[in-house]
Amino acid sequence: MHTYTHVHTHIHTYTRIHTDIHTYTHTYIHIRTYYTHIHAYAHIYTQTYRHTDIHTYTHIHTHIHTYTHTYAHTHIYTHVYIHRYTHTYTCTYTYTYIHPHTYIYKYMYGYL
Repeated sequence: MHTYTHVHTHIHTYTRIHTDIHTYTHTYIHIRTYYTHIHAYAHIYTQTYRHTDIHTYTHIHTHIHTYTHTYAHTHIYTHVYIHRYTHTYTCTYTYTYIHPHTYIYKYMYGYL
């Protein structure tokens, strides 16, 4: 008897942290005229912002496979050889095979 049990557990956790830093610069030039006076000024605006993305993915997979096989075999084999030179060969072969075997296999794999 052959029993095969396979337990496979796979835990995979994937964490991704992504950070982007963006800088935005805007320049604004304004010109005003006051009679005979020209007034010009420039405004520079800078904005910095940060973007953080956290992504977590967890996958758990469990596979259980059980296989049972019973093998009891009796083989009777008779073979007659007749050769060209009047030679006669007789072979009787009896083969009995009973094999009990139990195999339990447990495999756990964890990745974190």
